[in-house]
Amino acid sequence: MTSPYKPIEDYGLIGDLRTVALVGNDASIDYLCFPDFDSPAVFCAILDHKKGGHFQISPVLDGARRKQIYLPDTNVLLTRFLSHDGVAEVSDFMPIHAGEKVAQALVRRVKTVRGEVRFRMTCQPRFDYARAAHEARVSPGEVLFESKGADGIALRLRTPVEVKIVDGAAVAEFTLQAGQTAAFVLEDARATDHPSGGDCAGYVSSAFKETVNFWRTWNRRSTYTGRWREIVGRSALALKLLTSRKHGSVIAAATFSLPEEVGGERNWDYRYTWIRDASFTLYAFMRLGYTEEASAFMRWIEERCREFGEGDALQIMYGVDGRHKLTEETLPHLEGYRGSSPVRVGNGAWGQLQLDIYGELMDSVYLYNKYGEPVHHDLWVNLVKLIDWVCKNWRRKDEGIWEVRGGAQEFLYSRLMCWVAVDRGIRLAVKRSLPAPLESWLKVRDEIYNEIWTVFWSKERNAFIQHKGSSTVDASNLLMPLVKFISPTDPRWLATLKAIETDLVDDSLVYRYKVGEGASDGLAGEEGTFSICSFWYVECVARSGDPQKARFLFEKMLGYANHLGLYSEELGPAGEHLGNFPQAFTHLALISSAFELNRRLG
Repeated sequence: MTSPYKPIEDYGLIGDLRTVALVGNDASIDYLCFPDFDSPAVFCAILDHKKGGHFQISPVLDGARRKQIYLPDTNVLLTRFLSHDGVAEVSDFMPIHAGEKVAQALVRRVKTVRGEVRFRMTCQPRFDYARAAHEARVSPGEVLFESKGADGIALRLRTPVEVKIVDGAAVAEFTLQAGQTAAFVLEDARATDHPSGGDCAGYVSSAFKETVNFWRTWNRRSTYTGRWREIVGRSALALKLLTSRKHGSVIAAATFSLPEEVGGERNWDYRYTWIRDASFTLYAFMRLGYTEEASAFMRWIEERCREFGEGDALQIMYGVDGRHKLTEETLPHLEGYRGSSPVRVGNGAWGQLQLDIYGELMDSVYLYNKYGEPVHHDLWVNLVKLIDWVCKNWRRKDEGIWEVRGGAQEFLYSRLMCWVAVDRGIRLAVKRSLPAPLESWLKVRDEIYNEIWTVFWSKERNAFIQHKGSSTVDASNLLMPLVKFISPTDPRWLATLKAIETDLVDDSLVYRYKVGEGASDGLAGEEGTFSICSFWYVECVARSGDPQKARFLFEKMLGYANHLGLYSEELGPAGEHLGNFPQAFTHLALISSAFELNRRLG
């Protein structure tokens, strides 16, 4: 029996630096949270094909082949339908205006390229994650959808096509001859300064040009000139879509509750800003010359640091706008992608202790000071407080990079990144002659270093282990040479790399750890390979002295991208995409490994 759910990899992404939408290769928009990344969904058919709501425009062409591409160097998406009876295309984008106050919108332009094609359109919003009823009213040239829930959302669908209401959805059938177009604009009806009247075609044309120009201008700012420029550029464009233009923060992924195992319970909400993920993204942007994005994120970080009280720790994640509380709840009325329940929104991990975030943050601050702008006084004062906190707390147990829910441990990776936090603080203070308690920092840095070499080295395994007292390895240890803790050709590191290859590597794909061994993650079921770990592995192999093998592994990983060059969090046993999509972690690791591998190949 054919599943009504499309594979996760069959989607493309569009957005306006405030929210994003997923567009299937059948031109159905099956996911949109509005107006912000972490707002309640208005379309989420990807999580419940019956109740979730969608916005579909489909040509009536039997046996049509589908092709989906981005306009070069943009995030404007084209879905084409090709058959002997006709050729049709749907262009999708979310307008990005240059400071002009207009309603936030999603634009769809339909065109018949050849022949005469009949189309069917269904716009079926389901407000507040399909929990709120709504009212739909038709007037000339538009349909108004008003939520009756607490979200208070109202959407206006503007189009010259004649539309009727069926069970709360706007539906239409229309025919276009070759060269004819029809436009649909779904916009925020609460905005008072929206483009008014029936000039839908004029608005779509100008918004299309402005949005294409924005993306191409942004893409040209990249300083990367090495191999694989197209896939590196596409990863950068995907990361930019996950960036808030207003706040400067970066979300971890576009979606919530897409499963790490189909039918399993590992379904999380990733629409928030993790200090770790965002810091890695900052590093990727700086490597490509995007210092404006780095500056915007640093301002966001400064705001979080100003909230840092005496004895407090940074949260591991925040809302896009910096809010602290991200209460996790389940949505039992949604069945989940292919029956994967529970469907969760919010993320209970916001209250966890994860000591590694300070290392990722300070590494990015150090690089920002080097390649962006010099760190200024007020930020430095707050960073000193953070490093002092690390010096007092680095021995604590925590939930680690993988956010285990089976109990805190003393993780090697957390120790490693505490070392990075103190080390980068020392380097920055010395480089800039900034005031700092260097004597105490040096003492702590060396204590951490020595403990890692003694406590976390297992003679039995001949490898660095996952956490104190364990005998298993962890893919996060691949960061050890990448953060310059250990030489990539050190005999102990090469032995650790071999152990990781034996336990966690499957061809070119890498599991983050063995489920059921080592630290308990407190969850049932299995999971796929983690693509960020696979790209870390590529980089480690390149640095260890075998760039040709690394290139082979990298090229194989490129083969797992979807038709648009996008990646989810994980890959299943048949190469299917699993987890939230697209995932910032995967794309930033791709950029980093391409950058390093290109340098090693000369």
